[in-house]
Amino acid sequence: MEKRIKIGIIGSGGIAGAHVKAYKELDYVDIVAVADVVPGRAEQFIAKWELGFAAAYDDHRKLLELDLDGVSICTPNVAHYQTTIDALNAGKQVMLEKPMSVTLEQAVEMVQTAKKTGNMLNVGFQPRYDPNMALLKDLVQSGQLGDVYYVETGGGRRRGMPGGTFIREDLAGAGAIADIGCYSLDMAMNTLGNPKPVTVSAYTSNHFGTNRKYHPEADRFQVEDFGAALVRFDNGLVMNFKISWAMHMDTLGATMFLGTDAGLKVTPAGKGPWSGVWDGSVGSITMFHDIAGHHTESPIPTVEHKKNLFHEKVRDFVEAVRDGRPAPIPGEQIVRNQAVIDGILRSAKAKREVEVFIPEF
Repeated sequence: MEKRIKIGIIGSGGIAGAHVKAYKELDYVDIVAVADVVPGRAEQFIAKWELGFAAAYDDHRKLLELDLDGVSICTPNVAHYQTTIDALNAGKQVMLEKPMSVTLEQAVEMVQTAKKTGNMLNVGFQPRYDPNMALLKDLVQSGQLGDVYYVETGGGRRRGMPGGTFIREDLAGAGAIADIGCYSLDMAMNTLGNPKPVTVSAYTSNHFGTNRKYHPEADRFQVEDFGAALVRFDNGLVMNFKISWAMHMDTLGATMFLGTDAGLKVTPAGKGPWSGVWDGSVGSITMFHDIAGHHTESPIPTVEHKKNLFHEKVRDFVEAVRDGRPAPIPGEQIVRNQAVIDGILRSAKAKREVEVFIPEF
């Protein structure tokens, strides 16, 4: 008889519903508890998602006292750090929603705690499960581009600013950079083999979010809606990064990988005002290279698929828990993503270039 996997959910906001839906598609998973700091919300969530006899708590530490195989952490960003530390120390395997944390120091401690306890810290970047993301990584890692020396990535929505907890600094920690920028960073950095950032020079602004003409919660808007940065890595690579929740432009351009032998131009999939960022699939891939002295453009056929990427990331986490495998997307990779975000916020505040230091694990 197949072992049943017992899961707890910490945080019952919107993204928690996506986790529950994916877990319920796995017939050997039981969601046995839900915790939310707002009294009554866990009970409402359990009723909404028909979770039967799941226990409800308003303190995640009570949930962690249960015999659980793993937890999904779906809290606002500022709570990622403490709930993850508590869950790892309680012996639970962790599926953590992005972004990893608010600061680099928090991310480092989270990874160190996972190492110390021997428990899994898996960070949820579902676009990695798109076959076209794997194709892109294979192309870059194959050496066909030669030495990659420059990358340009990011994304922009003409209009796509969220509200609520996303725009409060005390709950989100940051705005567009952490919300959708982390996807752009992971797409590029994972493709490149996760190089180590060493310096960041950045700029951020919130001209649209704080203007009532563009946002109904302008008076409560506390985070950035735009960011741009130049990031240097320890291997000499340079990244030009830009991200926007709102702008007077149709696009901030495609992602580009420039190499000494060839270059790749990559566009995201999706249409509409909330598209244009790397939280989904690949739209097109084109290689620019020379053949017999002629400038040549070669379209790379993308992979047609019907995968539900969110389901794939949850299933992979559950199977890793069941089989005793390492984290599919380990925290020690994503800490470099968080280091860039942390560097952008520090640099923008200081109005100068800042150094990035990540300890060895």
